[in-house]
Amino acid sequence: MTANPVFRLVVSGGGTGGHTYPALTAVRALQTRLGGAVEVLWIGSANSLESRVAEAEGIPFAVVATGKIRRDRNPIKMLSGKNMKDMAKVPVGANEARSLVAKFKPDVVLATGGYVAVPVGLAAKMTRRPLVVHEQTVRLGLANRVLSRVAAKIALSSESSVELLPENARAAAVVTGNPVRPAVLSGEPQKAIEALGLQGFDPALPTVYITGGAQGAQQINRLVAEILPWLLTQANVLHQCGPANLDELQARAATLPVELAAQYHVTGYLGSELPDVLALADVVISRSGAGTVAELTALGKASVLIPYAAAAGNEQAHNAQHLADHDAAVALIGDLTAEQLQGAVAPLLSDPSRRRQVADNARAQGRPDAADRLVDVLLEVAKRP
Repeated sequence: MTANPVFRLVVSGGGTGGHTYPALTAVRALQTRLGGAVEVLWIGSANSLESRVAEAEGIPFAVVATGKIRRDRNPIKMLSGKNMKDMAKVPVGANEARSLVAKFKPDVVLATGGYVAVPVGLAAKMTRRPLVVHEQTVRLGLANRVLSRVAAKIALSSESSVELLPENARAAAVVTGNPVRPAVLSGEPQKAIEALGLQGFDPALPTVYITGGAQGAQQINRLVAEILPWLLTQANVLHQCGPANLDELQARAATLPVELAAQYHVTGYLGSELPDVLALADVVISRSGAGTVAELTALGKASVLIPYAAAAGNEQAHNAQHLADHDAAVALIGDLTAEQLQGAVAPLLSDPSRRRQVADNARAQGRPDAADRLVDVLLEVAKRP
């Protein structure tokens, strides 16, 4: 029997972790499926997150010109000097990407969004290589809306996204979910307790994990600080606040009664402990980026979601509202008070049956096998077993 030839994949997507890390997870899942018979070329922007991730992971990387289109409701503002200059980079980048794709001869091109994906997706069309587009959010980003018209398959994270596609692109849609790193799914609560020194946590109380992402979120930190004494009468609290707010919150913790202070752990950053922290958490208070939502639903976690208002296309609010509509999270959208946050989290802490219901509904929305589903799509499009 003749062995299958090496599978060749071009991947493009970046600008943010929401586009970059699903692409990386899909690459790793493909390599796991096919063993060493995979060659990957990542095409992206110079000095970008995706370039740093690819280098750290040992994935060959090539640079093309890219231009970020700054959206505005006023069409006249869309014609700004910066936008016109950046728009001119799109055909340049597409021509550079066409040369790279033609030379590499991929079995399939995977685009996961971000403005860098547009020239690479257009290059796939020009070189007649099949294109798979993956969308992480409920609403399609601008780049993926453009590329959906030329894609062989459009992999979506939510069933409700299908109707948002251009009508002539819906037949190419398949719901895979948003790839989640395998490590996130294999956390162990006791390891979090040991690694972070959480022996003061009360095992009779639920544990709340609060995060605003790697840099923290001042809005979330401020609201939590206001309700912290009450919160600690209801739960253990593990608070990842971001480096900029750590000193202030540590000072606040120093004023707590001793019996409550033992139940509060604040840290600027979490690294390899994150999967174990998520396994320990009964309730999560966080932003609602696509990656966060994918992790919380894959794990089946009850959550209170506070969207980042400045997210592109208001995508975090759409993500949070989508889960709230399925009673799979509590969404707090718009200007908030500490009292509103307390009112949202209180039922999840005081009523274990309510907490389980929301967690079960979240799990029903999750797709922990999303990376494997996306690999299935890549192999299907490439006509590989």
